[in-house]
Amino acid sequence: MATQANSVPHPILVEVDPFLPADQQKGLHNRWHPDIPAYASVKPGQVFKVQCVDWTGAQIGNNDFSDDIKNIDLTKIHNLSGPIAVEGAEPGDCLVVDILDVTPFEKMPWGYTGIFELENGGGLFAREFNSKAAKAIWDFKGIYATSRHIPGVRFAGVSHPGLIGTAPSAELLATWNERERGLIAQDPSAVPALAFAPEIKGAYIGQDLDPAVEKKIKSEGARTIPGREHGGNCDIKNLSRGSRCYFPVFIGGANLSVGDLHFSQGDGEMSFCGAIEMAGIITLSTSIIKGGVEKFALKQPIFLPSPVDPMYSAKLIFEGISVDYHGDGKQYNMDATVAYKQAALNTIAYLMKIGYTREQAYLLLSAAPVESHVGAVVDSPNACVTLALPLGIFEHDILPKEEGLKKLDFGQCAIRSDGVV
Repeated sequence: MATQANSVPHPILVEVDPFLPADQQKGLHNRWHPDIPAYASVKPGQVFKVQCVDWTGAQIGNNDFSDDIKNIDLTKIHNLSGPIAVEGAEPGDCLVVDILDVTPFEKMPWGYTGIFELENGGGLFAREFNSKAAKAIWDFKGIYATSRHIPGVRFAGVSHPGLIGTAPSAELLATWNERERGLIAQDPSAVPALAFAPEIKGAYIGQDLDPAVEKKIKSEGARTIPGREHGGNCDIKNLSRGSRCYFPVFIGGANLSVGDLHFSQGDGEMSFCGAIEMAGIITLSTSIIKGGVEKFALKQPIFLPSPVDPMYSAKLIFEGISVDYHGDGKQYNMDATVAYKQAALNTIAYLMKIGYTREQAYLLLSAAPVESHVGAVVDSPNACVTLALPLGIFEHDILPKEEGLKKLDFGQCAIRSDGVV
C-alpha cells in the first residue's frame, strides 16, 4: 500500500498576536520607506504565510459601543507585516504575487466595520452626515458573516488584503511627499484632511535599528493611508484569494508588505473603515519577471481577479448622476465621484424605508459584496454610476411593491456611550 509523503508546512515569516497592540510586536511597520530592512526573505516560487494584525493594531474591541472608533489614534495605522524580500528582484522588474489564501485567526472569528468621526478619519459622507462614531461587529461562520448590529442579513465574504505593495525608492518616496504636501497646502485646515504628511508621532518599525536610521524613517516615511504607484491601500475587493498581482519593483528585493485584511467589502469601502476588518493569515507565493516594468508599461500594479466569488446574481441597482440632489442641487461636469455618492445615498434612503437606520445602511453598503460600475463618462454634463445591492444577502424581501415597502425594526448599530449619532 502506497504511503503519502509527509507534507512540510509552509513557513510563517511574520507571527503576530492579534490581541496585542501592534507597537509591541516584531515584524510590523506602519510607514513606507526604502530604508526599512527586510524582516524576512523568500526565494521565487516559495509558498509562505504571513500573519497580520487588524489595520488599527488591536485598537477596536468586540463590544457594543463605538467609543474605541471615536478615540482611535490614526497616527498608528496601517500596521503592515514585513517587509518580505524576494531574492533576485531588482528595480525595473515585475514582482508577481499569487494570493493563495486569506483567512481569519481561528481564535478571533470576528471583525468590524466602522463609521469614523468627521474630525478623526471621516469617510465618504463625513461632511454630509456630520459623522459620529458607529460600528458593527461581524461574526464569522465559515465563509459567512452576520452581525448582531445589522440584523436580517447574511452573506459570503470575499476575503482579501486591503493593503499590499512593494517598497518605494528614495526618489519615489520624495515624489510622494512633495506632491501630497502640495495638496495639503491648498487647504491645510480641511476636514477631513486632503492628505497626510509624514508624522513621527505614532510611527513604528518593529525591528532593532540604528537610532539615526529609525529617526530618518519616522521623519520621512510616507503614511499608508492612500494607494500609490507601488500598490498600497487600494482596497480592491476582487484582489482576493486566487488573484495574481503584478507589482513594479523599485528597490532590491522588492520588499513586499501586506496587511489590512478584510473578510468582505463593498466596492468603494465608503465609510473609511468600510470593509469587515479582521486579523488573519495570508498565504502567498512570488515570482519575478525581469524588466517587467518596461515590458508591461507598468505605472501601477495590474492583477487577475480571483476565480472564487460569491454568486449573487439577483440585484437591485441604484443609479447616480453628477448632480448633488441630496445636497444643494449643484450640477457638476462629468464628476463620477458625485455620481457614485448619489447612487449610494439613493440606496441608503431605500434601506431606511425598510427599517434600517442611516448608520446601519451606511455600514452595510461598506461591508457587503455590493458592486459599483461606471455606466457612462461621455454624456456631458452627467457621469452615470450604478450601485448594485445583492438581494440574496437579505433574509426578507426588499423588492419594490405596489403597496410600498414593509418597514421592520432592526434596532441600531453600536454607537457612542454618550448616545450621540
